[in-house]
Amino acid sequence: MPSATDTGAVLAAPPADAAGTPPVAPDRRRWLALAVVMTASLMDLVDVTIVNIAMPSIQQDLGAGFGALQWITAGYALAFAVGLITGGRLGDIHGRKRLFLLGITGFTLASALCGLAWSPDVLVAARVLQGATAALMVPQVLSIIHVSFPAEERGKVFGMFGAMVGMGAVLGPLLGALLTEWDLFGLGWRPIFLVNLPIGVAGLLMGLKYVDESRAPKALKLDLVGMVVGAVGLLMLLYPLTHGREAGWPLWGFVSMGLSVPVLALFVAYEKAKTRRDGSPLVELALFRVRSFAGGIGVQLSFGLATGIFFLVWTLYLQLGLGWSALKAGLSGVPFSVAVSVAAGISVQVLVPRFGRKVLQAGALVMAAGTLLYLAEAARYGLAIAPWQMALPLVVMGLGMGLIVAPLTDLVLSEVPREHSGSASGIVNTTQQLGFALGLGLSSVAFFRVVDAADPAVQAMGPVFVDAFQHALWWVAAGLLLVFALVFALPRRGHARG
Repeated sequence: MPSATDTGAVLAAPPADAAGTPPVAPDRRRWLALAVVMTASLMDLVDVTIVNIAMPSIQQDLGAGFGALQWITAGYALAFAVGLITGGRLGDIHGRKRLFLLGITGFTLASALCGLAWSPDVLVAARVLQGATAALMVPQVLSIIHVSFPAEERGKVFGMFGAMVGMGAVLGPLLGALLTEWDLFGLGWRPIFLVNLPIGVAGLLMGLKYVDESRAPKALKLDLVGMVVGAVGLLMLLYPLTHGREAGWPLWGFVSMGLSVPVLALFVAYEKAKTRRDGSPLVELALFRVRSFAGGIGVQLSFGLATGIFFLVWTLYLQLGLGWSALKAGLSGVPFSVAVSVAAGISVQVLVPRFGRKVLQAGALVMAAGTLLYLAEAARYGLAIAPWQMALPLVVMGLGMGLIVAPLTDLVLSEVPREHSGSASGIVNTTQQLGFALGLGLSSVAFFRVVDAADPAVQAMGPVFVDAFQHALWWVAAGLLLVFALVFALPRRGHARG
């Protein structure tokens, strides 16, 4: 299933000086360049959603614990988040084409390593590498588009991107289910990663030929120290949150989580010093003085947290709890994906221009209502629940999510001065990923705590997973109600940045 993090990372605004070198007269090659960067973005989108459906197969084949399953997704999200802003700056400095090609090459090689992984630890490490290389590749996409297309064509191009996001929402789970179910060449789940190899090689060769090079005339400097300090602080929080449960919640875990606070405070202090020294911090802290931006970051974090919990535990509930096949589980998610795509289009084009932030609040309430409806259905039917009985709550949840994800970034950035839109966009995308990673970590408490509390003598774990899923849905609903409250910090209407 897709997350809001993926949609936002693709559609968010490019850096303010993203155009860099003025575009030359457009030629027909720009459409081939667009096909290349869109394919790369689709590969990233699908790679996130395709993994969830294969989690039970990965667990069975590699003997992975639940903590490793969490990190297979969270490691990708965290590495992507930490490297996103730096990846964009590297493209501005050294050339967007060069970084795009480097990113797609690394992403392809990391996909091969994922597909060949012989242990859970190797798979987690390969997923972290995938996220880091995606952070080099994805930030270049919108910058390349701005360089390649005149202003009058960009609306059409971004419309195509929206359609691609919708396609990725449906394609990822289905492709993951089919590849896992088919067991091609006896490889089981591995083709979900290996499928990236021919796509990546084709993208690399076409990118070399059709994508033009560009740089920003006044690129910000790198902040590698800030990136490392921030990554260490986040890892000190997320690692024990994810692995502490399997280790019996040892003392070192609580010490690490406690020490993450001063480390993150050190990050803030360093960013302030970096701003005074050369004006190129990783995170421009002055942006948080803009009330709508600060509130919007809270919305992004809360929404990512709620969806991060849901998408992981939902997959485990369907396959380990209900005993469904990967294909049956993947097909059951189609109503959700279609609803997200439909509501997202209506939200941006029709509702938000008229009703502003109320649309996002309605989306949070609708998605929370769908979550509670799903909870009621799961409690009523238990292990006997059928896909058609899930369809209504999933459609309601999808409609709510669609109302939120598409317009959220624009509203968060609407009161940010235009000259700071690049930095603000990078922070928004990073926050989306961090929220998702945090939600995956919190699954240890929201879901796995119930599984651990079950009587070890009980052989049938299906009812236990059903109970754990219902417990986790309360967390999802609470996160969505927090989103509803935080949206009050956003402007009533989006407007052009001055």
